Amino acid sequence: MKDQGRSKRKRTGGRRKPSRNKKRYQLGREPAATTVGEPRFQIIDSRGNNEKVRALSTNVAQVADGSDVTQADIEGVIDNPSNVNYARRNIITKGSIIDTSAGRARVTSRPGQDGQVNAVVVDEE
Repeated sequence: MKDQGRSKRKRTGGRRKPSRNKKRYQLGREPAATTVGEPRFQIIDSRGNNEKVRALSTNVAQVADGSDVTQADIEGVIDNPSNVNYARRNIITKGSIIDTSAGRARVTSRPGQDGQVNAVVVDEE
């Protein structure tokens, strides 16, 4: 989410003058919106001497079932609690329920931040 900065108006309605311009660490970027498809990644420079790997699209997930972890193919997004339309558009975010070759799983990682999809198997009721 882009940082919009402080409000230009006070609570009383009076104008508030900006004390300075935005700094580089206040930079905001567009969301990655990781989709299901051929793997595509983007390297982003982050604070300090670090990099973020954004998954723009991916079709594999590390799925944990108890103590064993297997690599599974992602077939689609079933449900996404963060946004109703994300399930329709096959966008993967943390908390979304995905259909994999190992069964239904809930995503526990943030693919737009760390570039991989980690998930745990959920019981189908």
